[in-house]
Amino acid sequence: MEQSEYKLLNKINSVEDLRKLRIDQLPLLCKELRRDIVNELSVNPGHLASSLGVVEITVALHYVLNTPEDRIVWDVGHQAYGHKILTGRRDAFCTNRKLGGIRPFPSPVESPFDTFACGHASNSISAALGMAVAAKDTNRHVVAVIGDGAMSGGLAYEGLNNVSSSPNNLLIILNDNNMSIDHSVGGMKQLLLGLNTNETYNRWRFKATKWLRGKGYLHDDRRNGLIRLGNAAKSAISGQQNIFEGMNIRYFGPFDGHDVKEIVRLLRQLKDMEGPKLLHLHTQKGHGYKPAEKQATIWHAPGKFNPDTGERLTSDTSDMPPKFQNVFGESLLELARQNPRIVGVTPAMPSGCSMNIMMKEMPDRVFDVGIAEGHAVTFSGGMAKDGLQPFCNIYSAFSQRAYDNIIHDVALLNLPVVICLDRAGLVGEDGPTHHGAFDIAALRPIPNLTIASPMDETELRKMMFTAQLPDKGAFVIRYPRGRGSVVDWRCPFEEIAVGKGRCLRDGTDVAVLSFGPLGADVERVLDDVSLSVAHYDMRFVKPIDEEILDEVGHKFKRIVTVEDGSLRGGFGSAVLEWMSDHGYTPRVKRLGLPDSFVEHGTVAELQKITGIDAESIRKAIEE
Repeated sequence: MEQSEYKLLNKINSVEDLRKLRIDQLPLLCKELRRDIVNELSVNPGHLASSLGVVEITVALHYVLNTPEDRIVWDVGHQAYGHKILTGRRDAFCTNRKLGGIRPFPSPVESPFDTFACGHASNSISAALGMAVAAKDTNRHVVAVIGDGAMSGGLAYEGLNNVSSSPNNLLIILNDNNMSIDHSVGGMKQLLLGLNTNETYNRWRFKATKWLRGKGYLHDDRRNGLIRLGNAAKSAISGQQNIFEGMNIRYFGPFDGHDVKEIVRLLRQLKDMEGPKLLHLHTQKGHGYKPAEKQATIWHAPGKFNPDTGERLTSDTSDMPPKFQNVFGESLLELARQNPRIVGVTPAMPSGCSMNIMMKEMPDRVFDVGIAEGHAVTFSGGMAKDGLQPFCNIYSAFSQRAYDNIIHDVALLNLPVVICLDRAGLVGEDGPTHHGAFDIAALRPIPNLTIASPMDETELRKMMFTAQLPDKGAFVIRYPRGRGSVVDWRCPFEEIAVGKGRCLRDGTDVAVLSFGPLGADVERVLDDVSLSVAHYDMRFVKPIDEEILDEVGHKFKRIVTVEDGSLRGGFGSAVLEWMSDHGYTPRVKRLGLPDSFVEHGTVAELQKITGIDAESIRKAIEE
């Protein structure tokens, strides 16, 4: 379907245009919207399968609700592309995720239809409840749209607990597709598979509620008592336990999440119903596009592809360095073969972090705990306490959600947990919610932690080997998204002395101290610099190599520090602190990420903007 063939979508420039359609026209609109998303993402890559799965939900919500006055709170905004297209951003959608273009996830900064930040999972219920409480004396409707994967996150349960006890009229839509990025796991998945409520029962109960309220018989105390009685009776008859109705949240479903006319009917029934309620919709991730239906994980974010054939357009990478995540996955499997105490833990990212490599060979030694980063860390701590050696892999940005767990449940007892922070530094097109900017500054003050970052793939292997050796305690290894700099990376495992860096080249004019993968960029530019420059790959920010710092303090009056994390409190700050504490007064130029949220764009574009690309490093040295 060419863009000129969109009979309905081409007429919709706003949600007001959408609401002018007849309800029988909505299935065709959904078909056109789905095809438009496929066509756009085939040339401008993004999150495909998730947005395809919620097309009917998206259309129905904007058709029934008076958005943006009514609030839709999306959970994990990679499902919101249809929402963006219908809310006045179709012409600009070709700029999605590009520098200066549409943001990768919904943001109130971009549009009044985007009601809250939603780059991380499980926050929709809490945020929407806050909006519902704020709307108490208004006619505003508030809807949270959350997936079954995000429902596994602890914050979702905290929100549900408060929803059940706070006066509100919140509607929660549970988009149940049995997926997050990989397949959903855990008890919530099993619960949702078993839930079922008779549609006739729901209609009868709704009419009875309206009649009782009209007669004045249904004040809040009596209403809650009747809900509990009804829930108990339904559980006894059906033999099913419903966690939502057990919390006094009215449950409706499950229904077909791809029947747009049925969803419209349900929303019209439910939107004015008093009290909290949950509408359970079954959907299929990638629905309506056969390649995405068959391989939803691959088509979560497939890159460029032929929209007609489904052929993914990939370039030959055989002579390129590997991705850091793949080096992690392959190395972890090798180490696990040697060390039977090693186990792997991931919060819903086995393919994203490449722990699926070990999972395939040793499924009983890898644990996907769902979208639950805090639990992943504490669970790892529990295993470490009783003799196992967990490698807990979390994306750097998501590790922010486990900060207390790292302190209280790992560092406090100095438990031998290896926390691998994938996607550290700038991640590119996913933008500020996903950049791994803050882990160095956040973790550096915590006692007992060792914090390391490899310059290249071979260093990553050596750090992983070192971290699982006896008596190494709590160990953090951070590494970036994407490819490194070493093609022949499979070196022998060898121990690195903890807290010891290395001098890569001597010099007399300027000392460059790098931490992490930007050290490879430093090496590339030094051959073109006219000055005599010494380069030290520090490897560790905690404990930091004091012998190197003492040597640099004695020999150099000019120092450049380079890192791919926040300047405030980061590696450069550690160097300055040590120099000040030991009486050295060199002139120090720090390169790193600024005290602001870095927007989206390619990694190369963002490195240039933030002044940590190769040319910026060269200029800083020469200046």
